[in-house]
Amino acid sequence: MQAGAIGQAGVIVVAAGRGTRMGTRESKQYLMLEEKPIIIHTLETFDRHPWIAEMVLVTGEQDVERCQSWVAEYGITKKIKVVPGGAERQQSVYHGLLHISTPWVLVHDGVRPFVTSSQITSCCEAAVHHGAAVLAVPVKDTVKKADEQGWVAGTLNRSELWAIQTPQAFRRDDLLSAHERAAQDGFIGTDDSMLIERLGIPVKLVEGGYNNIKITTPEDLDFAEWIRKKKHLLGEGL
Repeated sequence: MQAGAIGQAGVIVVAAGRGTRMGTRESKQYLMLEEKPIIIHTLETFDRHPWIAEMVLVTGEQDVERCQSWVAEYGITKKIKVVPGGAERQQSVYHGLLHISTPWVLVHDGVRPFVTSSQITSCCEAAVHHGAAVLAVPVKDTVKKADEQGWVAGTLNRSELWAIQTPQAFRRDDLLSAHERAAQDGFIGTDDSMLIERLGIPVKLVEGGYNNIKITTPEDLDFAEWIRKKKHLLGEGL
């Protein structure tokens, strides 16, 4: 993203899921990490970024009020709306899109609090240059394809495999069209870039980082606490 595009991006932070893998009554995005809810750590990263003009936090309808309270309590400074999501993540992103006015939009998981400012910048720059971009990391493990009976049906070429992360960045109009087309077709994708691909728009991979984890299990939360401690010891910005 060129200097003239500073302030031309908005971000939809998706935090409407309730999830069960964490094994807690509280939704994972609201669990505490070093005395702050995970979702606040995520919002603060985008709040500090100079290219983000506005934010939309999409959450469960029952959580809108407390999230609005946290936004005020923790001093989020940028323009932000907290809106209820839908039954599926895809619907939640669409609801968020309706409240974004910037020409470029990022979509980010609320439970990925460790994305860095430089990663956000790289994703934005690639989107502006190529039209669409996603953060991703090369797959470390060998990946097997299985048949319906649980037998190995083949080994995939690891050099061609990437694990997709967020944020993902697009032209707002393209993403809106992609969501509307998917809704018309009854198609549910596993991420937003999948919907963009259906429009024939190529998506650029931007290398992210292995610390940009999605916190979904108790083990992830333990790792998140270790990452925070490591950053403190190294004196890195949080």
